[in-house]
Amino acid sequence: MAHELPPLPYGFDALEPHIDKETMEIHHDRHHKAYVDNLNAALAKHPEQQDRGLEDLLRNLNSVPEDIRTAVRNNGGGHHNHSLFWQIMGPNAGGAPSGALAQAFEKLGGFDQVKAQVKANGVGRFGSGWSWIALESGGNLWLGSTANQDSPLTDGRTPILGVDVWEHAYYLKYKNLRPAYLDAWWNVVNWAKVDELYRKAGGR
Repeated sequence: MAHELPPLPYGFDALEPHIDKETMEIHHDRHHKAYVDNLNAALAKHPEQQDRGLEDLLRNLNSVPEDIRTAVRNNGGGHHNHSLFWQIMGPNAGGAPSGALAQAFEKLGGFDQVKAQVKANGVGRFGSGWSWIALESGGNLWLGSTANQDSPLTDGRTPILGVDVWEHAYYLKYKNLRPAYLDAWWNVVNWAKVDELYRKAGGR
């Protein structure tokens, strides 16, 4: 079964002024679509792989045929990363987390410290990539970054929040000011969804 581009769960202009409409249109309809199309093209070379779920492919990359493994890593990762990205953002969002997630952040020094580390990881990522909050298999939170479209799933982690620091995510509005984009991005985080993902992944 072919993988499909998920619809954006809000309007292209819903995240204004923090993320502009044109960026959202290009990011979703062109960049994300290209990852989906390229993933399907790679999997078509090995029909026995086409029924595998996206998370299964990324968690078990070594079981993917070698001739398409890099394409699946790049494009499957891009598909999964962006599908998560759209979900954890929304209009009238931002603020701070609450409940179990807020308590988990306290173990890392508190929300302000987590924000600072996520920003530092994003600013410090040379070239393109992502800054993440993910859940380790043991239940602890991991703050880190990955290059390109690599997914934390491939390293056995479950992502619950990821911020895209590829230039296509911010350059039309923020130009070369990645730190300014990362500061503004917190205004669109849908903490209810992040908390849902945290609990679904086994966080307590």
